[in-house]
This record gives sequence, structure tokens and C-alpha cells, in this order.
Amino acid sequence: MSKKNVPNAVSHRCSVTSGSRCRSKARASGRNIKLEIEYDGTNYCGWQIQKRHQVTKSIQETIEKPLRKILQEKIRLIASGRTDAGVHAKGQVANFHTNSQIPLKKLQVALNSLLPPDIAIKNAREVNSNFHSRFNAKSKLYRYTILNNAQRSAFLRNTAYLYPYSLNLKLMRSESEMLLGEHNFKAFQASDKKERSAIRTIKNLKIRKGKGLIYIDIEADGFLYNMARNIIGTLIEIGRGRFRKGDLEKILQAKDRKLAGPTAPARGLCLLRVKY
Repeated sequence: MSKKNVPNAVSHRCSVTSGSRCRSKARASGRNIKLEIEYDGTNYCGWQIQKRHQVTKSIQETIEKPLRKILQEKIRLIASGRTDAGVHAKGQVANFHTNSQIPLKKLQVALNSLLPPDIAIKNAREVNSNFHSRFNAKSKLYRYTILNNAQRSAFLRNTAYLYPYSLNLKLMRSESEMLLGEHNFKAFQASDKKERSAIRTIKNLKIRKGKGLIYIDIEADGFLYNMARNIIGTLIEIGRGRFRKGDLEKILQAKDRKLAGPTAPARGLCLLRVKY
């Protein structure tokens, strides 16, 4: 669909000639639309809109702009959580409220026609008016991909972290078990402007290897700023021998970010799914 053929939201609203009752009903009830979004975060400053002088655009504003054009309304997207610059998503979830009655399939087609090729709307559906993408989320599943190969890949350059050295996966797996359950993850929390509790619950953490790639999946009820990438960086340090058996438990209990490993590069991290 060309940009010239984008459906006009006005044509999908109640007709002006149908009277004020219809328009009032639309304003009173509104619609809560849930979007499932995938994106390559390489060229963005992250999900959240940044300060106006920021040169790189955010995912949020890149989607909101065409939404406003289609719906002729001021739209604010509420995401399940922010992803950092360079981080990707296959299953980000965001919702917004609108009075437009545009059919959702047409909205999805129109929106995808206006979005850049590195962002796509996978699904759009109407949900309960009380649904909130962030507050209703039960858990989030992230995957970190490591290209464990001596040579780089042209195709994986933006979606995997090249680590050409041997890693002790057996030790990484056994040590990672210490992270399961509810803990204070302050040792893996990057400095944040907002003071917040560091208590989180990791529900699953799996490490597997296949065809030169190592996948680390982490599912938790929530993540602190850079928490996933700091955990990955620490696990890599364990795998390469910098940290010994039992060190991860000490790092966790010390609650000191300086003791943990470095922050793994953003390009290897992807939000796979948000569970509700």
C-alpha cells in the first residue's frame, strides 16, 4: 500500500450526519488497541522517546508519528517496558487508546506501509479498556545470542555478539542456577535516575549451543536497567575463566555492581515475548 492510499481515520468513524449521540458514544467508550511489534533496534536510541536534541530517533516516536497521521488523534503508546539502544524485539507489546473506529486490519496495513523496514506491526487487536501493557505483564522473555566462532558473520553483525574464544558452558549453566528465584539483583543494575526496588524473580534461565551460536534465554517478572546484559556479561566472564565456581553467589549477595562482569553489547539482546 502506498502512502497516498493510507486509509483516512475519518472515513471509519461515525458519520457526522448520524448525529451527536454516535460521536459522544465513541468519545465515552473509546477503544484500547494492543499492538505486537517487532523491530531491529540497531538504528534507534531505544524504545523510549528521548530529549528533543537527541539525533537518533526512538522506536516509540517512529510508530506514534504515523499513528497520529492515520487516526488524526494525539496517540501515546504504552509499552511493556523500554528496550535500550541497539536492543531488538520480536514480541514487544504496546497499547494505546483511540476514538477511531478504523478496522484493525486496515490500521495494521496502513501503519506498516508508513513504518521503516526495520519496524513491523505483527498484530493489532482490541482489548479490555483496563489493559495496560506494562502493569499487566506477568513476565518477559529475553534471548541473548552469542556468535561463538573465530570468524565474524555479515548476516549476524547486528543481532549477535561475536565472541571467538572458548566458553565453559557447563560451568555457566551450573552457576546460573544461583540466579533463579527471587533475589536482590542490585549487583546487576546499572545506575538509574529513578530509585526503584532491586527485587526481581527470574523464572527460567537456559543456556544452549547449536551451529556455532550460543543462546541464553532469561525470563523474569521484570528487569532492572541493563540487568539482562549485565547478567550475560557476568556469565561470559564465568565461561572464559575470570570468575570461578561460587563467585556468582558472592556477587549476588554483595549487591555491588563493580564486582560483576561488564555489560554485554546490546546487539545480541532481543525481547522475544511478553507474557500476560
